[in-house]
Amino acid sequence: MTEPLDTFPKCLQHFAHTMPDRIALQEKRHGIWQSMTWSEYAGQTRRFAQGLAALGLKRGEVLAILGDNRPESFIAEVAAQSLGGISLCLYPDGVVEEVAQILEHGRVRFVVAEDQEQVDKLTELYDAGRLQTVEKVIYFDPRGLEMLDLPYLVNFTDVEKLGDEYEVGHPGWLDKQVNKGHGFDVAILCTTSGTTGLPKLAMLTYDNLLSMGRRLMEVDPVQPRDEYVSFLPLAWIGEQMISLACGLQVGFALSFPEDAATLRADLREIGPRVMFSPPRIWQSLLSSVQVKLEDAGWLKRKVYAWGYSVGDRVASLRLKGEDPGVVLRVLHRLAELVALRPVRDQLGLLRLRRAYTGGAPLGPDVFRFFRAIGVNLKQIYGQTEICGIAVLHRDDGINFNSVGRPLPGTDIRIADSGEILLRSDAVFTGYFANEEATAQALAEGWLHTGDAGYIDDNEHLVVIDRAKDVMRTKDGTHFSPAFIENKLKFSPYVEEAVVFGGQDRPYVTTMISIDMDTVGTWAERQHLTYTTYTDLAQKPEVYDLVAEHVATINEDLPDSTRVRKFVLLHKQLDADDAELTRTRKVRRTAIGERYAAIISALADHEKKSVTIRTTITYQDGSRADRDISLRIFSLNGTPVADRGRNDPVSQSSR
Repeated sequence: MTEPLDTFPKCLQHFAHTMPDRIALQEKRHGIWQSMTWSEYAGQTRRFAQGLAALGLKRGEVLAILGDNRPESFIAEVAAQSLGGISLCLYPDGVVEEVAQILEHGRVRFVVAEDQEQVDKLTELYDAGRLQTVEKVIYFDPRGLEMLDLPYLVNFTDVEKLGDEYEVGHPGWLDKQVNKGHGFDVAILCTTSGTTGLPKLAMLTYDNLLSMGRRLMEVDPVQPRDEYVSFLPLAWIGEQMISLACGLQVGFALSFPEDAATLRADLREIGPRVMFSPPRIWQSLLSSVQVKLEDAGWLKRKVYAWGYSVGDRVASLRLKGEDPGVVLRVLHRLAELVALRPVRDQLGLLRLRRAYTGGAPLGPDVFRFFRAIGVNLKQIYGQTEICGIAVLHRDDGINFNSVGRPLPGTDIRIADSGEILLRSDAVFTGYFANEEATAQALAEGWLHTGDAGYIDDNEHLVVIDRAKDVMRTKDGTHFSPAFIENKLKFSPYVEEAVVFGGQDRPYVTTMISIDMDTVGTWAERQHLTYTTYTDLAQKPEVYDLVAEHVATINEDLPDSTRVRKFVLLHKQLDADDAELTRTRKVRRTAIGERYAAIISALADHEKKSVTIRTTITYQDGSRADRDISLRIFSLNGTPVADRGRNDPVSQSSR
């Protein structure tokens, strides 16, 4: 074997030799787990790599991967890297225009697409003359594509057959290509979140990725027999971080759920020991518990409430480094048996040893819930430009308001402006074909994150928000809109929230999009009829429901930062409409432009409603413009004319 193991292909070859028969990948198909050993993984990667070589992929060129996480996705990625190529993963739910922009910017010649849905996007671009650089589209799920005869379409298995033929004529050639690889080579182009505009392509080397993986596992060791369920898009640096940068150093198996609908059941079957997900996943899990509790009988609700209170008390004491005491420990064991363990089991988290959240702030209330039920959830902080992680909570140092301490080998500094600066071996080499942005991000030897924060008394990093997003009220109080938004999203009825404030506004306001599933279930229990999302969101009863939650979170906020008025949007905020990033971060600039009329009305003392014009697209493709009136709900303490009754939640909007 070639040493050192400084690239992903070399790591794969190593495990193919040292534990050839151990499971490396497993995927659920038609309800049955299909496994692939390390030897088989390396063999298929070898065949596909040589097939790519036969098609003409050369060292330094980019292979794009478009689809859900499947064994073929990982095989394609490492195969391209075996040739000295670079992988570029795209979000599978990306719309056609996003796909075109990234492929054009990355100068991609070959694309591996999962199925007909993804191929259709590329075919549309081909027909429009948008894919000038792409020569071949390789698909691995042929359903619906059998009769499609296009010169640029190639079946994944046909590429593997080309690889077999290529090896006959070029024995030993691929091994030489793998050996030519070095740690300083660019391994992947990873899309940034794109909160301020189009996503950039960060160039990450093997040294960057493997260094980050080693540092993470110094803090939290991972074992070869640990299980990991790979279900988040490979386009997200968090998935690359665990499944490749850590997985190919330790050799643990990756499992792929059958589809999104079976994820919870598949998690329960696998029982992962390690899990890393963005806040939206943890919020979704919490919402599912809250909804089930509302449907449960009174006895189950009482037992759960008691068990949760015990779990919360124990978790709080342990976070402070205090001993719960004999009596509380005994009660906690009983709570584990009757309440906490069953909840973790239903969520598929029963065997979980460590769980991470990152990519965006996680609300303290959500964080507290998982710690209380016994999930060792820890916050991490990082960016694509530093391989996803630079700062991490330790098991003995959890703080709901911080993101922990830097990883070994990571330096952190707070600039005079309050911006967080980072430096480590994991910092990227720059943005692909964007020298100006690279110079701004890597000024003076430090990665400029664009985030505002500070170091607290325990030497933990506290991230406030994006530096440009931190707001100040009329009385000069600084606040983070993301903090308030996360508290709002603790409610199972709130899917997204966008907070507005600042010195030019009289008070803090918010736009809220409801969660259709949970609010719909609630409406059914209340015998409340509705037709569409818009109809449901504008029901007075739904406004009352959300207002109760807003009033509750206001109690925990300083008076000047409390939410005084809100609107329930007529639609869900959507990444397809450029309102959210693919990792569900708010694009504030785009929202500020698109919803300017609503934002302005919220800041008007006299306004009780706002009328907006929206375009409806029907199933047949036809469109129609429609005027929609949205209520503006005012809470007590807001200087609005004709305020309603003097209870905690005013209904002057009615």
